[in-house]
Amino acid sequence: MSGAVDLSALKERAQAAPAGPQAANGVSAAPAAVVAVTEANFEAEVLARSTQVPVVVELVAASMPASAVFSATLDSLAAAGNGSWVLARVNVDSDPRIAQAFGVQALPAVVAVAAGRPLADFDGDEPQLGQWIDAVLQATAGKLSGPQQSEGEAEAEEPEDPRFVAAETALSEGDLAGAEAAYQVILDAEPANPQALGAIRQVRFIARVQDLDPDAVARADAEPADVAAQLDAADMDLYSQQPEAAFARLIETIRRTAGDERNAARTRLLELFELFDPADPIVIAARRKLASALY
Repeated sequence: MSGAVDLSALKERAQAAPAGPQAANGVSAAPAAVVAVTEANFEAEVLARSTQVPVVVELVAASMPASAVFSATLDSLAAAGNGSWVLARVNVDSDPRIAQAFGVQALPAVVAVAAGRPLADFDGDEPQLGQWIDAVLQATAGKLSGPQQSEGEAEAEEPEDPRFVAAETALSEGDLAGAEAAYQVILDAEPANPQALGAIRQVRFIARVQDLDPDAVARADAEPADVAAQLDAADMDLYSQQPEAAFARLIETIRRTAGDERNAARTRLLELFELFDPADPIVIAARRKLASALY
């Protein structure tokens, strides 16, 4: 599910609504293994906290007794997790928009969120919850910042890398060229720096999309033989949070072209893959289809 669900509307509503006590970074100042989540605190307790540790969102309804079994098991697992992940419980009777945002069709539902995006949903029986959570922790190991530290621990942290501060400042000011240049300085010194590599790819993609015709998708659909139009449309598809459509468009272009045109479509597809975690199921499926189209 990574990247396939847009939670921005909930984030906007949460930012506009009053919430409980928060630390300066937007995450509630009193982390707990289990938190009750509403639209008012969704951004702080789910989106922001998921940049530190995985957040397992449980969507329940008081009218469904079956939810109690999942809830009790998740409570125990969260307590045993010792802060390695957080359980966020949502009552869909009072906050139905959260369930709508996740596309939930049946209750109880359990979804893992990491880095502000849905990562995976649970599709099994209650005894399998522990194994599923272990898989979520393995999938996110080393990719999140870790549990929130106490004030004493935070004071002992090393200062921020000024090179990244410069790049992020430029990005926050809308200076994409300046941000790209700043990240390139880091890569010139450390070609394999994963943070800078990921950031510069994102910046280049955003810069490319900004110059696209808003009607790029419609034009590509009307002119399927125009490879350049297909490349632009794939970028627009991805920017519109439709990665499957973007990948499918390029794979079909690869399938029906040859020579330089095929190489251009393949290169663009690989560039888009780099914007995702290589273990993302969407990317894995698309790579299989690419292999089929090539051979």
